[in-house]
Formats: sequence, structure tokens, C-alpha cells
Amino acid sequence: MAIEINGTAAEAAPRPGQCLRTFLREQGNFGVKKGCDGGDCGACTVHVDGKPVHSCIYPAIRAEGHTITTIEGLSGAGVSGGEELHPVQQQFLENQGFQCGFCTAGMMMTAATFDEEQKANLPRSLKGNLCRCTGYRSIADAVCGVARNGQDTSDGGTAALASSGQLGDDVPAPAGHAVVTGTARYTLDVPAEQLPGLLHLKLLRSPHAHARIVSIDTTAALQVPGVVAVFTHEDAPAQLFSTAQHEIYTDDPDDTRVLDDVVRFIGQRVAAVVAESVGAAEAGARAIKVQYELLDAVFSPQDALLPGAPAIHGEKDAESARISRPQDNVVAEAHSELGNVEAGFAEADFIHENTYQTQRVQHVAMETHASIAWIEAAGNPGEDRLVVRSSSQVPFLVRRTLARVFDLPEARIRVVAGRVGGGFGGKQEVLTEDLVAMAALKLRRPVQVEFTRTEQFTATTTRHPFTIKVKAGTSRGGRLTALQLDVVTNTGAYGNHAPGVMFHGCGESLAVYNCANKKVDAQAVYTNTVPAGAFRGYGLSQMIFAIESAVDELAVGIGMDPLDFRLKNMVRPGDHMLSTNPEPEEDVFYGSYGLDQCVALVRDALERGEKRYRDAGLDNFGPGWVTGVGSALSMIDTVPPRGHFAHTRLRLLPDGTFDAAVGTAEFGNGTTTVHAQLAATALCTGASQVAVRQSDTDLVEHDTGAFGSAGTVVAGQATLLAAQELALRIRAAAAALAGVAEADCVLEESAVRCGERLVTLKEVFDAAQQQGMELATEGRWGGTPRSVAFNVHGFRVAVNTGTGELRILQSVQAADAGVVVNPRQCRGQIEGGIAQALGVALYEEVRVNDAGKVTTDILRQYHIPSFADVPRSEVYFAATNDRMGPLGAKSMSESPFNPVAPALANAIRNATGVRFASLPIARDKIYLALKDAAPTQLTRI
Repeated sequence: MAIEINGTAAEAAPRPGQCLRTFLREQGNFGVKKGCDGGDCGACTVHVDGKPVHSCIYPAIRAEGHTITTIEGLSGAGVSGGEELHPVQQQFLENQGFQCGFCTAGMMMTAATFDEEQKANLPRSLKGNLCRCTGYRSIADAVCGVARNGQDTSDGGTAALASSGQLGDDVPAPAGHAVVTGTARYTLDVPAEQLPGLLHLKLLRSPHAHARIVSIDTTAALQVPGVVAVFTHEDAPAQLFSTAQHEIYTDDPDDTRVLDDVVRFIGQRVAAVVAESVGAAEAGARAIKVQYELLDAVFSPQDALLPGAPAIHGEKDAESARISRPQDNVVAEAHSELGNVEAGFAEADFIHENTYQTQRVQHVAMETHASIAWIEAAGNPGEDRLVVRSSSQVPFLVRRTLARVFDLPEARIRVVAGRVGGGFGGKQEVLTEDLVAMAALKLRRPVQVEFTRTEQFTATTTRHPFTIKVKAGTSRGGRLTALQLDVVTNTGAYGNHAPGVMFHGCGESLAVYNCANKKVDAQAVYTNTVPAGAFRGYGLSQMIFAIESAVDELAVGIGMDPLDFRLKNMVRPGDHMLSTNPEPEEDVFYGSYGLDQCVALVRDALERGEKRYRDAGLDNFGPGWVTGVGSALSMIDTVPPRGHFAHTRLRLLPDGTFDAAVGTAEFGNGTTTVHAQLAATALCTGASQVAVRQSDTDLVEHDTGAFGSAGTVVAGQATLLAAQELALRIRAAAAALAGVAEADCVLEESAVRCGERLVTLKEVFDAAQQQGMELATEGRWGGTPRSVAFNVHGFRVAVNTGTGELRILQSVQAADAGVVVNPRQCRGQIEGGIAQALGVALYEEVRVNDAGKVTTDILRQYHIPSFADVPRSEVYFAATNDRMGPLGAKSMSESPFNPVAPALANAIRNATGVRFASLPIARDKIYLALKDAAPTQLTRI
């Protein structure tokens, strides 16, 4: 019996053992996504006879004789290209119930079946669908059809500035219709006919934490039907590189090969098998026989620092590899002292000392790492180009790395990123692109690799675990007298991002406080564990957890309100922002300052929340419950240091609309919308009149990439400069056409008013074309000077001292984002950051056993927040206008994450009297700690 898909009989029959997800994708239904292949995330949800199922665990053969509906067929709009949408699609579009959008199709397919009772219980009804980006508020609004925007909370006055489709307006995401109809194209959403002869690559990975490969026998693998080639370290380039991607590649150590003859963690690549199908490649990998010489391994940074510990990269030259002390397992280190901490502690009336620890965390972007590579033939074989389509935040840097590793001119490499399904720093790496490039260059056929969710956990990167010994002193009057930190970070088996994370973590976390005496000793250390890398906050969240916890302890120790203590010590305009250097960063300034407003907004919101609970009679939870409040603040430079570059090309089109070519990738960060709004504001039009093309190394000269919160303040600045120049040229052309002075010409929507005459942009284009002139401009920005952005978070919690149950009664964050370009979108970024940070604070942890093996390697073992886990947060914006950001805007992508964990720990401390100094603060940890320490009665501080 045939399988009916969206009203049409399938052209093929499923293979034995094939799941419905892969079958549907092979039939061209790319809206059906892979997030887990374990029935855990819901990204693959489709309807079978009208009922939602997870197609990744539904055997395709069972669909015979049944009607299958995918997102493309939910309303027919995705199939026919029409405008009519299913009501749930329309609601998701109107409420922008998505960010990266990778989970959205599955979310809508589930929600489309809800009755009113199910809508009233979304925590239960949406338990099978996960989202990593949004924080679920916009999803709830979309499912229930609740019209909201970014201005339902304080917006810093941005709404008063907003014109339709311009700065301050809640402009919808340009890709919104494509996202809700399942037609947005992510990395692997490429029709088969566009990649004839596509091969699939799978990896054999190391079962050992540290070993030398003695021999590899690929004979049996090559005899597996469908296997085309097997690549080992003998086939790989000898060039060392770092998977980390930065504008200055020497920021990271050269300690990695595409395939190495030494493996340094369980899960490291050993061999790559390329075959006609995924199944054949997997069978080929299982058939490889490897002989290993086992080497001593070390799993904690403290052990790795001991004399005589195994030197994980001891054979490498410190200078050429840029490793601080390879024989001691130290990748990078920092040692500094400002003032005299001993004297500062002698002055102190109260001193707090504790060791704080943060855990490994996985990014869990819903789209796993994936790439496709192929050869684009030219007339001259020496001019053929390698093309790589990748789920990358940094396509231009990937091109540079591939050129370096494979000894190719950059001009012979093109890297393209489609829409990317989430990043959070995890896709600021080269983890798949080198593999498919190697295979495509040698086989001259298209090659694709897609990581499984288990590979994401065991073989990509995590957040760096930090161990931070803090000693802090204060006077009785609340003045910080000394801050001393001893920091050890665990970079895992490779040093990608290790120096940057360590240095950045020890930066703004300290610089936000005035203190004459500061001392830092920090080391980034190799271990034989899964590598760490870039993660939202880039070291700041780990350090802020320790410092903000210590600041609260100082306030409690002298009997001062913690927010008052912060107000007394935090930097103000005119203060030097100092961390590990005696002089402030030469290009970092207070472009605007809203930290004091953020503190006031959070304090006021918490006080209102307390009154609401009291007035409603909800302030007494009964025996065994205690309540408390807590807060934390954070500061972040708006751009990474030492250069972050962007280039934009902008032109007027014949129909009077505009084309913008930019380099930045879109992965839920909202940069596409920001580019359109900034250009539209300068050109006095609406964002819908600006079409943005992006993430392709053929489009512009160079773009450092979408990381370090640079999408708005760097790439957006380049777009704004191009738009401002184009506006001047259009006015000049219109003035010449109308025969009036440029001063008498004013840009309007789709036209220029020249005195009494209205000249349409179409007329302007035609006139310019007749004169052989193209109305096109370029904008460039280099990421300097830089400003600072601020966030303050507050919680009200209730804790059951008998069971360890934690309830979040109120969550509030205030952000200094400058002039908010798109309030709804910015609020969504903040809510998503809060949700991710709550997971890190309460339960997320990549666990590694005593043998160095990751044991939390599927989603059901690694708990990311579901709908039921995330409270609704109040979001407020300070009223500031940054003199360095585009039209007054600041970055607001990483920073909302940073103060959440310490604010929650401080609230729990306030409620129970117990300080939790390690993350996550899981319920069993709370229970055991309260069992051992009699909790204090609630003290309002």
C-alpha cells in the first residue's frame, strides 16, 4: 500500500528498518527536522491520520496505508507557495514564536492538534517538544493566540522613536513565512537533484582517553557494499590548526590535526568512512580494525597540574604551537596584581573565602553540526572551487582555516551557511567542514556529514568548567578592599578557545567593580576529556557566578542590602574599568550607562512582586517552606577585542526596493531583521523593502562572524554606514532629475520629495541607469571603539526545607541595550538567555566518568529546560542611547545569560541561609545541604 504524504502518494517505498523521518526527507519534506533521533525533542513531529507522532522513532513501513501530513502540508501554503496559512502557523508568525526556527515545525505540528483543554495545560501538552532559543513565552503566546509585542514591558522609550518597519519597531523576521511553512532551508535541506552522486561520511571514534594508533586495517571496511573510501591519519594533512575560529587565528593554539595518530579523549576521530549511504558508512566504520598503544591519561585539571602528570601535548613546541607550557599541560595563563591585596585584606572588616565550581554544559543547538562539500568545476581544472555548505556562525573564518589546512588559495574556496539551527558559540568551530573538504577534494564527489546527538555530547565541545577560589574583603561601611581569585579552567583534550575564555572570564566580571586591590592567577589546563570551547558568555558566566556569590556574602557579612552593596561598589561613568591590567582597555568606553537604572528596575519589580504575593495572600506556603530574594549584575564589552570586521554591500533595485549583502549568519540571533531595520531607517523606508542576502563568502569581502554579540554593533554598523551613504546618493540623483538643490530633497517611503515634486525610487533608478551609474554603496566596520552593556537579574524563590523543592515565584531582568532596535526580538533574546541559564543553574551537566567517558550522551539523560521548567520573566530596558552603537544600539545576545545563575544562588541563600558554591543546584543537592544545615528563618535583605 502506498504512503500518502500531504495528499500525494509517495513515489518510493521505505527501506527495511527506515524511520519515517528520513523517508519523508528523502521525499523532499525538509520541514521534518532531526534534533535527536531518539523521540526526545519533537523537531520531527508529523501527523499520522491527524495525530502527532515523533517520526524519528516511527517505522516508515507502519505508515503504509495511512495519511501523513508534514508542516509543508499543514495548510498547503508550503507546498503551493500560497499565502493561506493554518491558524497555528498564522499565530506563530504574528507572535514570532521562534528564533532559529529549527524546532518550530515540530512545535506547530503538535500544537495544531490541541483542543482548548490542552491549550490550558501547555506544560503537559508541549512536554514532547523542546526549544533551546526562545524561553517558550513567545511559543505560549503563539499557541494560545495571545497578541503581544516587545513593548508590553519597559522599553527604555524606544517605542516613542519607532516608525513602521524602522528603528524601535517590532519588525517581523524576514524569514518568518518560510519558517512557519517549513520552507526555510537549513544546512542539509538541499534537494537530491542538486547534489548528484552525494556520498555520506561517518566517523570511527576512539574508545580510549589517551592512546597512540599503532596500526589501522581498513581492508574489511572497504569490502562493505557501498563504501567508497576510508581516510586515516595517513591520508590527512600534517598541518596543525585549532578548531576555534577567531579573527586572529594565532589567538588559539595549533594543537589539532584533521585525523591524528594520537587520540586524546574518548570520542576523538580515528578514521572517516565515505559511502553511498549512511548505513554503509556506519557499517564500514564498525569493520575497521585498530591497534592502540594505551597511554596514561589524566581527567581533572588539578591532577594534570601535578608534577609527573601525563603531558597531553608534551611533544609540541611551545612557541610554534602557542601553548604556554605544554610539558605542564598549561595552555594559557594570566598572573596579575593591581594594588596590594595583602594590604587590602588587612583593611577589611569582613573577609569571605570560598571555592566556586561551574560544570560542563552542552550548547544543545537543535540542529547538530553538519556540512556538505563538493567541487564546483571550472573550465580550467586548476581553477575548480571547493564549495562547503555548513552550519557555521563563521563562514569566512572557516574558509580561511580550510585554505590553511589544505594549502589552497582562499579564492578557490567558497563557504555558505544556510539558515543555522542555533549556535550559542558551539558553531564557532571547524568540526565537520575539514572532513567533508578532505573527502570531496580526494573523491571529487559531493560528501555530507551530519553528527548524531550523541556525537554532539561526546565529540564536539562544551562550556569550560571553572574552579575559582575567591577571597574578598570589605570595610564595615560596604567598600570593597580586596578581590583575589585563583582560577583553573578545564579545556579538555584540545585548547580551542582556552586562552580567550580564560582571559575574557577574568575581564569584565572584575572590571565592573571598583576595588583598589585585585589579584588574579589563572590557568587553562589540558585534560583527557571532551574538549571545551566557546559558549554563551565566553567565560564570563562562570566567573560572574563566583564573584556575584561572593559579593552577596560580603553584604550579608556586614548586614547590608546586597543591591545597596553593589550600588556602592559598581563602576560609574568616569571610573576606570580595571581587571588584570593597571590601565583600562584603550578602546573601551562608556558609550552609555544604564547599570544604575537596571538595578532600580529590578529592585522595584521585586518589591512590586512581593506586594502582589502579599495582597493575594500567597506569601505563606505553609510549614517547611521559606522564601527569599536574590540578585546579580553583569557587564560585557559590546565587541570582542583586537578587531571584529564586517562588510556590507547595498544597492537600489529597479523596482525601488533594496538589496543588502552581508556576511553574518542567521541562527536565531536576529541579525537579519536588524540589518533590514537599520538600513530601512537610514533610507526612510520599511524593513520589508530591504532584502538581505547573507552568510556566503561570495557576497562580501570579509566578515569575522556572528559571535561575541557582534551581529548588531559591528555588522549592523557596516550596514548602517552603507545605507547612510546610499541615502545621500539617492538624494543627489533625485535632485539632478528634478532640477532642484539636494537640500530640498527628502527621502520618503519609496520616493524622494524634491520640492513640490515626488520622484519615485523607480524613476531614480532608471535615471541613474541611463547615465551608466549604479546606485550602490559599501559599508565597513572594524569593531572599535567599543562600549559596555549591562544586565541585572533578580529572583524571588520558595524552597521546601524538607524535600529540597525549589519554586521560582518571580524572575526579572533589566537590560541596558541602548536604543532597542527591535523590542520584541530583543526581549526574546533575553528570555531565551534566561531559560538556558536556568537549565545550567539547576540541572544541566555533561557528566564524565572516571575513565573519561561522557555518560550523558542523549537528551533524555541531559535535561534542558522544557516548557514546564521555565517561568515567565519580566523584562525591562534601561533608557540609554549609546554613542558608539548603530543609532544608539548595544549588543544583547550573550549577556542576558550571565547574571542568572548567581542571582538564583543568592535567592536560595537568602531563603535558606545555605550557600551553594557549585553548579548545578539540583534538587537533591538542595535537599542534602538543608538536611546537613539547619536553615535560617526568612530574612529580607
